[in-house]
Amino acid sequence: MYDIIIIGGGPAGLTAAVYARRANKTVLVIEKATFGGQITFSPKVENIPGFAQITGNEFAEKLVEQALGLEAEVECAEVLSVKDGDIKTVVTDSGEFQCKALIIATGAKHRMLGLEKEEQMVGNGISFCAVCDGAFYEGKTVAVIGGGNSALQEALLLAETSKKVYVVQNLDFFTGEQKLVEQLKTKSNVEIILGTVVEGLVGDDELTAINLCRVADNEKSTLQIDGMFVAIGLIPQNEAFADIIKLNQFGYAEADETCVTTAEGVFVAGDCRSKAIRQVATAAADGAVAALAACNYIG
Repeated sequence: MYDIIIIGGGPAGLTAAVYARRANKTVLVIEKATFGGQITFSPKVENIPGFAQITGNEFAEKLVEQALGLEAEVECAEVLSVKDGDIKTVVTDSGEFQCKALIIATGAKHRMLGLEKEEQMVGNGISFCAVCDGAFYEGKTVAVIGGGNSALQEALLLAETSKKVYVVQNLDFFTGEQKLVEQLKTKSNVEIILGTVVEGLVGDDELTAINLCRVADNEKSTLQIDGMFVAIGLIPQNEAFADIIKLNQFGYAEADETCVTTAEGVFVAGDCRSKAIRQVATAAADGAVAALAACNYIG
């Protein structure tokens, strides 16, 4: 029996573990894949307070070391379901674990294009966050894939520093706000390509070009680029908790800045909750808030 179980070993979950252990609560962190979360895909990070520059892997290692140094326990397993009650039972593919309070910090994964070599090129030419990685493409040529608000905002940000920005959208129109579309059209270094899909990636160790196909007539072309930002949505990892907490229409946990969910004794932190800004700093902030809320709940 643990005081607090944290599902997810990214910045939110590991920060929660640090705060909970400092409050002298017994803690188990369960992670199904890589400790550190999405940040491990970033070869260089420059927007984390206290670090002028650090790789995502290095930052993740520091988080894990800190949590383990405070004697938080960790378990590599996939959570299948949670049995709610005064005592919560977390069912995983390697056994069951019980706790008094639960923090869900499973994050959200970026929706991928589903192309060959795509995963191996993440961090080697493929990025998902212009705020995080845009500076590495200053004076270079990039492509933004997508047509919603996120893609348009990414393109606008990249246009400030990149030499050339291509925006590739599979539909014949943008689904984002018209105001953002109008702003984008004023940028002289932005070229919009509608009704076109990316059907292949070019490059061995790093991305050098993308193969395009125009939907209307199946015309093929190749775009030489230095980097590609994929902005076609996020997939929150909340399926296992749909029967105990309220999720919104997009699958995110319904919770505000207090990180309190609709289930008593269940808290949520990081990218898996409904929020406006998804960054490492805000994930860590959520982790601290959720941990302190869980500690107060236990008493």
